[in-house]
Parts: sequence; structure tokens; C-alpha cells
Amino acid sequence: MGKKRESAIGNRETDRPENEARPSNQQGAIADSGLPIADVVPNAGYHIPVLLSEVLEGLAIRPEGTYVDCTFGGGGHSSHILKALGPKGRLLVFDQDADAARNVPDDPRVTFVPHNFRHLKRFLQLHGAPVVDGLLADLGVSSHQFDEAGRGFSTRFEAKLDMRMDQRQGKTAADILQTYSEGELHKLLEQYGEVTNSKTLARTIVEVRKTTAMDTTLAFRNAVSSVVKGNPNKYFAQVFQALRIEVNDEMGALKELLEAVPAVLAPGGRAAIITFHSLEDRLVKVFFRNGTFEAEEEHPFESRKRDNPLRLVNKKPIEATAEEQKRNPRSRSAKLRVAEKL
Repeated sequence: MGKKRESAIGNRETDRPENEARPSNQQGAIADSGLPIADVVPNAGYHIPVLLSEVLEGLAIRPEGTYVDCTFGGGGHSSHILKALGPKGRLLVFDQDADAARNVPDDPRVTFVPHNFRHLKRFLQLHGAPVVDGLLADLGVSSHQFDEAGRGFSTRFEAKLDMRMDQRQGKTAADILQTYSEGELHKLLEQYGEVTNSKTLARTIVEVRKTTAMDTTLAFRNAVSSVVKGNPNKYFAQVFQALRIEVNDEMGALKELLEAVPAVLAPGGRAAIITFHSLEDRLVKVFFRNGTFEAEEEHPFESRKRDNPLRLVNKKPIEATAEEQKRNPRSRSAKLRVAEKL
């Protein structure tokens, strides 16, 4: 999921100025431990977990509780949740990426669920944990996925335009470029990538694909190079982000996860969600605040209050400290929001 963009939308490879950091004594303790990051965080080569201390503080873990990591990945967050759990605690971890399975620890308290978190409620019931004390979702693409050239997530490597997080699904980024209408391409490029000239790019893709294959990262970049605006790396990072979100239906999956949160959390349980671009963050903010995806409307003559089963723990999003941003540049666009079940 590098740097932040000025518009606040972006994955971990986009270019955006740093935000004001939020101090954290725990984060500082990790940073100042004197140990290499790999000694503090397991599988750091796979993915370094962002906002680690802030997540642990936000979840307020009870040793005997049941918790869910909806985006297991390299297991960085999960390893520290396990450390906070006692012998009777339980951790269920979700990840649709088959590569993540090899990171699951040999621990009887851990249950691995190889599916998308959009199916959270169903699989929690299946595994005998219909109600949990807390859940975490670290959205976006892991460092491992970006660094695996063959997955097609990154603009840095020549590879097939795949971008599927779950290799069992059918549609790839190349399929989208080949089959979507000009209007559909325009919409996804504009909404999911905030591409400056999204309409022009969509028109170009439809014209070029009549004679040119665009099934690899390099072929696609070369095919549309004539319409690139500004910094090519930044431009294609935005385009690739839009394609990735569409391929994996990331916004739809996030909505389904959020809708499940009130039902699966026990009273006093907490949900901690880390986002990496403004569309995700807006969904989480509105749902945590209102209990629905509809923004609350002001009425001039009466006060209307929705029945929201969630309470915001932090009114403003928590962002990475300056130290963490320096150590892990991909944390710069991360925003953490925490809500508690009433």
C-alpha cells in the first residue's frame, strides 16, 4: 500500500507531504529499543506494521478476550496482540492472499481464515466466535505484495497486469483495461485514483487497445505515455491504485466489513481501522460517527439523532509519528480510527 500526496488520496507509493505527527510513548519505546526492526516485528521483510503501538492502545486488549486481525499479512500486528493475550485468549486472522498463510504462527490460540474480511460475520460464526472483543483492519496492499514483481501491483517492475489479492478470483487489471467501457474507465480513474486527466486517459485506453495489447505494466505505460501529466511515477501510481481498487472491489469489501462491525463486537469491544487514502477514510469516519454510510443532515427546526451503536474513541484520525514516518515511509499516508461498541 511511500509518500503522501497533497490530495490525501493515495496508496503507499504515492507522493504527499508529511502530516503533523501524533506523539506516542509506546511507539517511541519501540523506535528507541536499540534493536533492528526485524527483531521487534516478526516478518518485517514481508511487511512492517504501521501504527503498531497506537493500534494496541486503541484495542485495549483483555488477556482473556477474543480478537480478529482482518488483514493478517506478515502477522506484525497479530504477533503483538498475541503477546497481550493470555492462555485463554483467542485470535482469528483473515487474509485472502495465499502468501500470508506461511506467516501464521504455530499457536493454538490462532485460527487462520483464508478469505476476504467482507465475509467476517459468516466465518466468525463458523469458527465458534460470533462475538469478539476487538478487531483490526490494516487496509491496502502490503509491502510484500508491492515488492513481489509478478503480482503486478507496482509500477517499478515489468509484470503481467494482475493486481488480484486473491488469486482465486477471475478479473485482473488487464481484463479491466481490455473490457471496460470508456465511461466505466473514466469513473474508476477519477474516483479511485483522482487522475488529473481521467477522461482523456480513458478515451486513450479504448482507442489504443484496438491495436495494442496492454497486458503488462510496461506495455500499458508505453501505450498511454503520450497523455501522462506531470511526474510519470506519481501519475502511474494513481492509475495503478485505481485499477487495484476496482480489481479487488476494495470499497465494496470495506462497506461490508463496516456493516458487520456492530453485530460482531461485544459491548465495550473496539474496532481499529487503518486507511491509506481519502475514500477509505471517509467511509470509516462516516460509519463510525453515524452508524450508517449516509452523512447526518442538519434540520433547521428539529434535532435528529440516529441510533448509533458505536462511539468514537478518537475524534480525529491518529497518524504516524515523525520517527515512524522516517523509519517506514509507507506509514506516511496511514490514518487510524477507533470506535467502541456501546
